[in-house]
Amino acid sequence: MTGEGRFADFEGFWPFYVSQHSRVWTRRLHFAGTTGAMAILAAAGLLRRPALAAVAPLVAYGLAWFAHFAIENNRPATFLHPWWSLRGDFRMFSLMLRRQMNAETARLLRAPAPRGPASPSLPSEAR
Repeated sequence: MTGEGRFADFEGFWPFYVSQHSRVWTRRLHFAGTTGAMAILAAAGLLRRPALAAVAPLVAYGLAWFAHFAIENNRPATFLHPWWSLRGDFRMFSLMLRRQMNAETARLLRAPAPRGPASPSLPSEAR
């Protein structure tokens, strides 16, 4: 990190981003928000209703910001680093789909990956 809250590049920002998403329910709500936003964008395109696309950020950010304020007890990184936060959200989403985010969180926070029963309805990373 360079200066106050500044990062030289995204790879330097990523560990900070992960530290702001240390609780599993924060990550789950981000996953749900991103999934919902993508579904809304797809529906807007398929239905040819571009105005519907305006709802997508409300769903994504609404769930994510609720998680930060109510669960993680921190401020969303979006406020200081909007583009890197968006990129981080998509990386986290991808790692969750591949069931690798718990291990990445553990690696970066130097804590053992959480273990628990598998959920048939969500990828294990979304739990």
